[in-house]
Amino acid sequence: MTETIEEQTFRNEDWYAEEWAGRVFTRCEFLEVDFTEAATKGVVFTDCRFGNVRFNSSRHTDSAFTGCTFTRCNLFDAEFTGCKLVGSIFTDCVLRPLKVLGGDWSFAGLPGADLRGTRFQGVRMREVDLTGANCADAAFADVDLSAAQLHSAKFTNADLRGSDLSSVDPYNVELTEAIVSPEQATVLVTSMGLQVRG
Repeated sequence: MTETIEEQTFRNEDWYAEEWAGRVFTRCEFLEVDFTEAATKGVVFTDCRFGNVRFNSSRHTDSAFTGCTFTRCNLFDAEFTGCKLVGSIFTDCVLRPLKVLGGDWSFAGLPGADLRGTRFQGVRMREVDLTGANCADAAFADVDLSAAQLHSAKFTNADLRGSDLSSVDPYNVELTEAIVSPEQATVLVTSMGLQVRG
């Protein structure tokens, strides 16, 4: 039976290396909680608030954090596999190194985030907000970035192969030494108003 918890506040809890499965949290607050090396599987957090929570080296599989806010949280070496973070917002969080494999991060807010060296593989990130984010040396492979907000984002030396770059404005996004496929290069050149002819 699924355990459902609503509108509760958890403060200064020590959940180091705990393993959770099948729990549902709605409009809960997690403040100064230690999730270091914890693992969730199929856990659902809806409209929850995380403040100063330590997610270091935590592992999340098929879990959902929808409409959640993360403020001053530490996600060093955290990993999300097949997770849903639609509409969640990250503010002043440590997000590197972070690994995201599959899942849906559409409408997530990561403005100004330091994502250097992070890895996003096969993730749906439609309309994600990466305004001013530093994604240098990161990997965004086979990622759906359609309609993403990318103004002033930096993708220096990033691997973007296989991703939807239709929202990238080469005049407003730093792409120095970024790695793209020939097909993506054509998209970028076209967005600059150039014509590609044989």
